[in-house]
Amino acid sequence: MASQPLRQDRRVAIIGVPFNSSGTTDGVARAPAAIREAGLVDALTTAGLDVEDRGDVPLGPTSPTRDPVSGVISPTALAAMIRSVRAGVDSAIRAGRFPIILGGDCPILLGCLGASAPGSRAVLFVDGHEDAWPPETSTTGEAADMELGFALGLTTGALPEPLRQVLPRLDPGQVIVVGARDRSELDDAGVRSIDDHVEVIRPPTIDAEAAERLGASAMARLAAAGSTWYHVDLDVLATSSLAAVDYPQPGGLDWPTLTALSRGALRHPSVAGWDVTIYNPGLDPDQAGAKRIVRYVVDVLQG
Repeated sequence: MASQPLRQDRRVAIIGVPFNSSGTTDGVARAPAAIREAGLVDALTTAGLDVEDRGDVPLGPTSPTRDPVSGVISPTALAAMIRSVRAGVDSAIRAGRFPIILGGDCPILLGCLGASAPGSRAVLFVDGHEDAWPPETSTTGEAADMELGFALGLTTGALPEPLRQVLPRLDPGQVIVVGARDRSELDDAGVRSIDDHVEVIRPPTIDAEAAERLGASAMARLAAAGSTWYHVDLDVLATSSLAAVDYPQPGGLDWPTLTALSRGALRHPSVAGWDVTIYNPGLDPDQAGAKRIVRYVVDVLQG
């Protein structure tokens, strides 16, 4: 199901997913509440959008224990989260609203993709990391290292069957990655990049002046698959733009470039929804990062 073209009167649904794939309930799990507290709903309403805050999706119990077979932390909690997000996004789309999903961390994308348009989906994946680590190789066991590999079917062999059953499945042509800058980390760990499997556009080639055209052209190419989804992991930004992320890296985009990229992407009529992830309020004691995220979302939707 396709959304309407970007307009200030778009009917928006805000959905929180307070999920941390480390198996805890702090850190990025507190992001939806912090972004709301920073004034997101009021700011969008003032900007002229029809906003419905649908609260947070229900999540099951979790644990920081790493599954000894798959290598993934709390795969049962991960599967429950995916089902819950899929139901929340489906409900918003059926109600004619454009879902904006507040993470939490980036495995929430797996629920979004399962909901956006079953059998016909694609994703513009804006992230500082490729997120396709094999679970057994990941140094953390967090699904936030792995979600794109799961969706592409590259790293699912040892996953429990209940988790495999709820994963969306993407073909390589249904993914464009923008902003990943972890190639040297992958090389050092002996982990193969997915840049021979899907298109990866890295920060040195992202021209701030052309970012809006890049977002528009990438989404237009993905739209050949039908419905599309827009994923933003905020660690795509440079630390000087947003320090409140758990795994910072050198380099990255600035806010104006990310805003322009997002405007171009979200104008495409194929886009079913948008998720924003990885902000950690625990690293943002004065809420400056949360307020800047609010400004980013409003600037994109007003653009």
